[in-house]
Amino acid sequence: MSDTDFPITKLYELGRMSQAGDEITITPTAEERAHIAQWADVQAINAFTAKIDLKKVSHTRFKLDVTLDADIVQACVVTLEPVHSHIERTFVRELLLIQAPQQAVKEIELTPVDDDGREEIESLRYDLAVPVLEEFALAIDPYPRAPGVAFEPPTDEADSADHPFAALKSLKNRS
Repeated sequence: MSDTDFPITKLYELGRMSQAGDEITITPTAEERAHIAQWADVQAINAFTAKIDLKKVSHTRFKLDVTLDADIVQACVVTLEPVHSHIERTFVRELLLIQAPQQAVKEIELTPVDDDGREEIESLRYDLAVPVLEEFALAIDPYPRAPGVAFEPPTDEADSADHPFAALKSLKNRS
């Protein structure tokens, strides 16, 4: 996925960060929240704040501690009425800078990075909005329901004579 797939960007130069780290807050404007809502396929985003605590572990490793708070409006999957929900999520990402391969005579075997929040990056210029938006999209309830609403399946009309498979049932009964 390229950076253009995301509705907002927050570029940060990791190479300029001191050992003390940095704190960044992402608070999109109303227009940006509308773009995020369209991207995330929700009706509206009333509030969205991401607080990112950056730490420099080494010159090639960086750690992001993120707290995400958002208020969203979605359509109920049963009644289509607006459902208001609050998203509160904290997550950690570790960024590993991988150097472009040098023209070396022998090939170096790299151990794969495990799936516990580590991400390989090729540049120290990093878009902080990308992991925030990824986690936001994962936190959205795919089937929101208004309080007290339950899905009731239609009554079973399989025995009806005008059912499309009624003729097949009569053929089955003959044999």
